[in-house]
Amino acid sequence: MNSPNYINKLPSLKYSIVVPVFRSEKTLPMLIERLTSQLQQLDESYEIILVEDNGGDKSWQVMENLQKKYENLQIIRLMRNFGQHNALMCGFSFCRGEVVITLDDDLQNPPEEIPKLISTLSKGYDVVYGVPPKRKQHFMRNIGSFLVRAIYKKIFDIQVDLTSFRIMTRDVVRGICEYNKNFTFIDGLLAWHTTNIGEVEVKHDPREIGSTGYSLKKLVTLTVNMLTNFSIGPLQLATFLGLIFSTLGFLIATWFILKYLIFDIPVPGFTSIIVSITLFSGVQMLTLGLIGEYLGRIHLNINSKPQYFIKDCKSSEKE
Repeated sequence: MNSPNYINKLPSLKYSIVVPVFRSEKTLPMLIERLTSQLQQLDESYEIILVEDNGGDKSWQVMENLQKKYENLQIIRLMRNFGQHNALMCGFSFCRGEVVITLDDDLQNPPEEIPKLISTLSKGYDVVYGVPPKRKQHFMRNIGSFLVRAIYKKIFDIQVDLTSFRIMTRDVVRGICEYNKNFTFIDGLLAWHTTNIGEVEVKHDPREIGSTGYSLKKLVTLTVNMLTNFSIGPLQLATFLGLIFSTLGFLIATWFILKYLIFDIPVPGFTSIIVSITLFSGVQMLTLGLIGEYLGRIHLNINSKPQYFIKDCKSSEKE
């Protein structure tokens, strides 16, 4: 099932709020209640889009019950787990709002902070991130998030802190929806389309229910995707290492030849050969691994591995 791609049509609402859902059956009722309360206070037209990323719990059943209770709530279920960023891309294609807001499903991004994002966006930015002064997350999650943010700033030369609490103009979201490859990194796509990106300080509440869906493994995978999809930095690093070690190998070989030919000093063979083979083979395997990562992604994208696939979609409102 394909999405209708409303994002390429003229907006019919003021705000679209997109929430990727993963194993959040216990937090969803409170999230929608608080979101709806906050959006009604803005006195503007809006929609809430929940995209269930096949987490294997009862989130979809909870979403169905909520969809019967709340107006302007659209729920989407993916066929399998495609990842947070791919789920967001799915939600974007359903957006009918002039402004698009994203936030997590775990209530760590307080919906009550949305007016701060709206106010900052009105200053002329294309994208605004809600950045907490301190992230109330697990220690290892903080380390992983710091690594992702540091690499992002280096690659894109944009000095803002990344968070999943964002607000964007429709034009920017329409632009990134043109990207149809499987390996998706929303913030990288945003940086490709605009450098007019701001941030505003917001609260970040501690997680009271459940655990994060972002394990260290997923953060590492996200980092690798960011590096290999949006930068040739790893290949440049491999080239640099190859140049350094080739030069080093040439100097070592020259030294041993001089010792043997000029000074008539016997050259011990076994140890030097083993060390050289181990060292240079390691560099070669690292380089081949990096090239393999790029080739693998090219292969999957050429084969059109789907970015997402929708299993079910329900709306409280008539289209």
